[in-house]
Amino acid sequence: MKLTNRLLKIASLVNENKRLADIGTDHGYIPVYLLNEGKINFAILADINKGPLENARSEVKRNKLEDKVDLRLGSGIEVLKKGEVDEVIIAGMGGILIGELLEANKEVAHSVEKLILQPMQAQEELRRYLLNNGYEILNECLEKEDFRLYEIIEARYTGKNTTIDDEINYEVSQKLIENKDELLAEFIDNKIKKYNNIIEKLGDKNSEAVIFKRNLANEKIEKLKNLI
Repeated sequence: MKLTNRLLKIASLVNENKRLADIGTDHGYIPVYLLNEGKINFAILADINKGPLENARSEVKRNKLEDKVDLRLGSGIEVLKKGEVDEVIIAGMGGILIGELLEANKEVAHSVEKLILQPMQAQEELRRYLLNNGYEILNECLEKEDFRLYEIIEARYTGKNTTIDDEINYEVSQKLIENKDELLAEFIDNKIKKYNNIIEKLGDKNSEAVIFKRNLANEKIEKLKNLI
């Protein structure tokens, strides 16, 4: 079984010999891969929908891993109990939804050693939720797949809120800058293009609302340029 670049990067962030939960597991590719590689010995595969969970069950059976997994039907980390797993993957969902899933079972979210989160959108909102609700962002990385850049966040609960000096770092993580991620320049350039597109679409109109949006976009562009 060959994982895509995105899934392979997520799998690489799981620590060895940890009990893993993969939330929204779909076909169960990540935990099956890690079990076959001998990197982990146990995984809980969970999904809110029966179809994907049955796909995961078939993948588990095909790889003869039934004795090393537990498949659970349910919403997010509500299927987990405190102490059952060490690390949790929540990937392929929106950032706001991921925050809601963590909020729905704080006992588990606060007790695990690490959360590996890969939001498909609303990444800024997820960072804001994490840092304002007692989580520490341990690390971040980017992965490219099919011309799209994916943001992957490693976090854990410490109980201490983190203050961000500049709002732009909710959009471009300080960790990516510190790590000098090899995809960072492309990532920032994409964001600059996005804001330039916004300015272009606003045209020459000069209503109060348009002026505000244009000024905000220009301010974001300048801050993004200063990050490079």
